Amino acid sequence: MRLAEIEALMLNVGLVLFAAAIFYIIYDLAKKSNAGKFGTFILFFALGLGLVAFLVKTVVVEIIGGGSI
Repeated sequence: MRLAEIEALMLNVGLVLFAAAIFYIIYDLAKKSNAGKFGTFILFFALGLGLVAFLVKTVVVEIIGGGSI
């Protein structure tokens, strides 16, 4: 396995761990603030949208650049 393949694999693993940490933080924030079901949904939607935008940007840049994901 070449170094570039290891780096690509670790990047994907790192992004998954980053996303999991972000969702845990949002869940913990909702739990500590007693947000309720609707408030929790709003928190996940609003704060999770930033993470989704980051991931979509990465995919779009790869597609435009002609690289493979």
